Amino acid sequence: MDRATEEETAATGRRILVAVDEGDESVHALKWCLASFAKRGGGGGAAPPDTIILLYVRPPPPTYSVLDASAMVGYVFSDEVAAAIDGYSKEVAEAVVEKAQKLCTLYGKEVGGDGEAGHEMKVEVKVAVGDARNVICQMADKLGADVLVMGSHGYGLFKRSLKRSRFQSQKLALLGSVSDYCVRNANCPVLIVKS
Repeated sequence: MDRATEEETAATGRRILVAVDEGDESVHALKWCLASFAKRGGGGGAAPPDTIILLYVRPPPPTYSVLDASAMVGYVFSDEVAAAIDGYSKEVAEAVVEKAQKLCTLYGKEVGGDGEAGHEMKVEVKVAVGDARNVICQMADKLGADVLVMGSHGYGLFKRSLKRSRFQSQKLALLGSVSDYCVRNANCPVLIVKS
């Protein structure tokens, strides 16, 4: 980070992108970030609060056609089924984001205590659609994240290697670890919170 960027961050607070999903690891990472990493503004000339950006990535809707030879065998859906899957995906996204927002609000009240402006944490919410690995890295750039915080699902190298070899011939959406991919490809520091 150059001097101008450091001064700008000091004046506005950091932009912390937290990738959230349905897993307990994601909740743990958000709680850890709120308790141990994110700064809240204290008012009276104190440092400005960091901005927490909650990012949930929905999987792309199933759009396989009977004529699509590259589609996974057995995954051809009618329009009604595809719409139902997409609707359910939206409901899950709303529930995950709502839970994460409540954690941020609860944490702000516990720490600030007095309810004064300035103790409140800035929270933004983004929901995107696509492959989580790529979308998280792209959104980190697009949103100007100073750091990306993610939970670790706890798979070791051996388990990931086994999964890769066992399903290598299939085109699965999740080949390997999202957090590993982000560590290698994000253009900002990545903080992995182990459960």
